[in-house]
Amino acid sequence: MLPDAAFRTVLDIEGSETPSAIEDAIRSFAGPLGYDRFVLFSASAARDDVVERIYWVEGDWFGDGGTVDAQTYVRRCPVTRHILETRDPFFWTKVTGEGGERYRVVRTPRGRGIHGLQIPIFGPLGLEGAMSLGGERIDASPPARLALAVVAATAFLAARRLLEAPAEVTGKLSNREREVLAWTAAGRRQIDIAAMLGLSERTIENHLRRIRRRLGVTTTAQAIKVALRNGDIEG
Repeated sequence: MLPDAAFRTVLDIEGSETPSAIEDAIRSFAGPLGYDRFVLFSASAARDDVVERIYWVEGDWFGDGGTVDAQTYVRRCPVTRHILETRDPFFWTKVTGEGGERYRVVRTPRGRGIHGLQIPIFGPLGLEGAMSLGGERIDASPPARLALAVVAATAFLAARRLLEAPAEVTGKLSNREREVLAWTAAGRRQIDIAAMLGLSERTIENHLRRIRRRLGVTTTAQAIKVALRNGDIEG
């Protein structure tokens, strides 16, 4: 029974002590449903590309037999930004025609090609992450969609716990860090903040990473909340 399998998978993921154990649990559950491509990442609506950090990427995502790393996935996946427009998991499909590859969000995937399910993951502070699963013959039924959403949310929380445990909690931000975080809280994109401060976008990203560590949080949204409470930035 699918609900029983999902429940067992959630328990396995919650008990995982390594990222590879999380990945094994997801493969075992999603494989029989036709999914053999996986991406799990933290996300922020303040970023131009949405993706903050990719925890895991695996599979022939673009159908060319090539290895897909984190940067390639972010650069080539056109449906990721759709998580800014919905709170619900959604299906997408890719077809290849005379005009090349074409992706679109669909109610139910049909026909040949690579199809997938993208699952936004929200917390108290809004969008925190997402998981995408893909394959050529996927189970797109409502029970499978619901079960995968529960498994994905559990996997995200477990991966974040293992991979982004705060290592440098001081609670003190530098003047530059407060400036970067204040502009981020105001809704400015990283590329705009970089231009205003005369810095590279990579430097802004590094500042935000250090801010999260200093404040003992795992997402930029959480850092903003803590900084507002501490008086480091103004609301």
